[in-house]
Amino acid sequence: MLNVNKTLYIPLYGKALVSRKGLFLHDQKAEEIWAKEAFPLKGKSRSKWLAYYLGIRSAVFDQWAAQQMKAHPDAVVLHLGCGMDSRVLRVRDENHSWFDVDFPDVIAERKKYFTETAAYRMVPGDVKEETWLESIPSSGCAIVIMEGISMYLNDEEKKGLLNRLCNHFDHLVLLMDCYTTLAARLSRYKNPINDVGVTKVYGTDDPHTLENGSFTFVKEHDMTPSIFTHQLQGMERMIFRKLYAGKIAKKMYRLFEYKSKHP
Repeated sequence: MLNVNKTLYIPLYGKALVSRKGLFLHDQKAEEIWAKEAFPLKGKSRSKWLAYYLGIRSAVFDQWAAQQMKAHPDAVVLHLGCGMDSRVLRVRDENHSWFDVDFPDVIAERKKYFTETAAYRMVPGDVKEETWLESIPSSGCAIVIMEGISMYLNDEEKKGLLNRLCNHFDHLVLLMDCYTTLAARLSRYKNPINDVGVTKVYGTDDPHTLENGSFTFVKEHDMTPSIFTHQLQGMERMIFRKLYAGKIAKKMYRLFEYKSKHP
């Protein structure tokens, strides 16, 4: 498996850990997969604080996805760079077709634990390329989830992907977390993904740089809202907020929402 694919085990571990602790989200599938796979993580990638952060990040994306599915009952859902995430089980209803997209070897691994249905498909492909999108029916609206993926795409690759999505769908809403350029520079030395062999990542400071004629920035979201951080108690909450919810953290990680609509 490519090194970038190995990063999928870091959030899987985090979600399994917080689920076992009864924090932020319930993810029985993550617990099941981690119990069987237990990819040997080391260093910062096994940090309890990072696990809390990744659990909260996933819960924020879950909350947004559920809201968008209510607002767009006829939309299809695309989870790009899905890894081993079980969001499809946590939030999908029977009214939305859902497509999980990732590298072919990741999808092959997913198929050990997830079953396709008429409304749920796993699509192998590299989001930097065009061919994977051909297997997804074009439709009026798409809800696009990009969690933990944008940092592996430079700005031109991100723009190319977003342009292809805009051309494929009449309308889309999208949520994407990003490193800042500062975080990308520092990641060479201090990022847990280094522990699985990844050293090259990219940052985005200005969300407007990804806009085009039909794709526009909507707003920035809080990465660590109090509804989730307040589930931690005492010293744990204080330490976590200092590490992941303080001023320094907000200079490193951003969460951007976009939308597009054809004229």
